[in-house]
Amino acid sequence: MPDEPSDLDRPYLAGALIPPAAMTPAQRKRARRNEFSRIPPGAYEDLLRPRASLIGRFLMVNDPVGVKRVLVDNVANYPKRALERRFFSMAFGDGLIGSEGDLWRAHRRTMAPAFDPRSVAAYAPAMTATAEAFRARWDALAPGAVVDIADEMTALTLQIISRTMFSTDSDEIMTLVDETLRRAHASLNIGLLDLIPLLAPSRDRRRSAAIAAVVAELDRAVEKLIGERERAPDAHPVDLLARLVAAKDRETGARLTAREVRDEVVTIFVAGHETTAMALTWAWYLLAMHPQAQARLQAEIDAVVGGRPAVHADLAGLAYTRNVMDEAMRLYPPVPGLSGRQAIADDVVCGRRVAAGTTMIISPFVLHRHRKLWDDPERFDPDRFSPERSAGRSRFAYLPFGAGQRVCIGAALATDETMLILAALASRHHLALVPGQDIDLQQRVTLRPRAGMKMTVTPRA
Repeated sequence: MPDEPSDLDRPYLAGALIPPAAMTPAQRKRARRNEFSRIPPGAYEDLLRPRASLIGRFLMVNDPVGVKRVLVDNVANYPKRALERRFFSMAFGDGLIGSEGDLWRAHRRTMAPAFDPRSVAAYAPAMTATAEAFRARWDALAPGAVVDIADEMTALTLQIISRTMFSTDSDEIMTLVDETLRRAHASLNIGLLDLIPLLAPSRDRRRSAAIAAVVAELDRAVEKLIGERERAPDAHPVDLLARLVAAKDRETGARLTAREVRDEVVTIFVAGHETTAMALTWAWYLLAMHPQAQARLQAEIDAVVGGRPAVHADLAGLAYTRNVMDEAMRLYPPVPGLSGRQAIADDVVCGRRVAAGTTMIISPFVLHRHRKLWDDPERFDPDRFSPERSAGRSRFAYLPFGAGQRVCIGAALATDETMLILAALASRHHLALVPGQDIDLQQRVTLRPRAGMKMTVTPRA
């Protein structure tokens, strides 16, 4: 049987589903800080939820058949909204996150070999080595030392993306990336004023100038790395950066320009460590709240790995560890709201007419907790992802990496990375939440704990 949620756990697993009138005063106070607690309870019951406002028509789609219609079957009719593409392009240029159409398809084809199963397996040794070095730092801590697990996972995944993808041990560039992304996230906030046609252009110009200033130093560092690879390709490891510099479109034979490589490098830095760091942060949170699950995960790691560093071949035997990560990303999807898709032409979704111009909202946070799609959706239950209980579940009820042609290109890489990190750290250490914290959800593209998350790190016997 899965553990019962603790008192600390309930505000996050169930708080968004409690009607305001039924909340305790403490829950109402926290709800004002937690934007997800303001989601109407009916959103977790309705498969299609329409809404009209002064800025347009919206339709939240929670039916897997409707999700498939928007993201796969009629995807050409539902591009990302221009507003969101514009904001992403300010920081990420024409990387995979912000581009569309032929440009996106060409870049996706060119980059795909760098994320195929053979390439992903080749990155594993460097991931393991980096995770083991990070574990050694925890070994040196005094028993019961307090860390901010969100900061710790961000630092570790940044080291991994830097060393496995770009073969650099430079603390300078890792610090630069971290600081740049934090400032860029703050600059990318979208407000209601951005939806007013008369104000949007001037706000865009100011935001674009601010972001350009934020990323200028990082651009120079990335351009230096690219230039080194172009001038002496044989003098550097065959890492992701080398693959991008040398990659050719299999259909046209075209290579990425230096600017296009820069855009994809910045995109990978963001998607390759921020989302993975937050997935691990919430996994640790849930394991700390459910000691039986943490003990079971550690027992599996002990049995499969046996005290040595985990390798890629071990991952097939870490079934419960994979289930823990899947369940953590169900309850706390790293990207809780997929970007809105705007209908170009009229359509019919699950029998409902959708007028051109309607914005389709697909929210993994809501979808993953929907009462008609999941049994006891507020409960942390990794076994729900066992083969027996997953049989018959729609692929489009669970979207931690998106779906369709725009599914995250690094999904397999991220999955392997999180499991190797858990194997390295959980095998030697027990984590527990420091009591008395206010841990509130905050969406800044990714789902973060607003004020961090303090945990104690204690060596296992």
